Amino acid sequence: MMNQEVVDYIEAVEEPWKKELAVQLRELVHRAIPDVQERIQYKKPHFLKDGKYAAVISISKDAVSFTIFNASGLELPEGMFDGPPERKTVKLKKGSTVDVDLLASRVSQASSTL
Repeated sequence: MMNQEVVDYIEAVEEPWKKELAVQLRELVHRAIPDVQERIQYKKPHFLKDGKYAAVISISKDAVSFTIFNASGLELPEGMFDGPPERKTVKLKKGSTVDVDLLASRVSQASSTL
């Protein structure tokens, strides 16, 4: 379900490459978790399944970060993600390409037990 606050947040992103990444990431979450709920929390878009965190998009000065929650059991490419086992983050910088299929499958897998 689309949330107007999240739409507004992404629309307000000034740098086109960051906005494009945020849109791609949001779309892949919606594809991976058909009944996802989204909301702005802690000033960034959070995606929830059954009231539990599934993913978050965070935009900083030089990157767009994407965090997958409940990630302990995931097989992830070496060196791509940072963070503790239960919460993995990939930082996408200008010129980065998003492996949409990889991220969508990992989000889907991680959220399947939420």
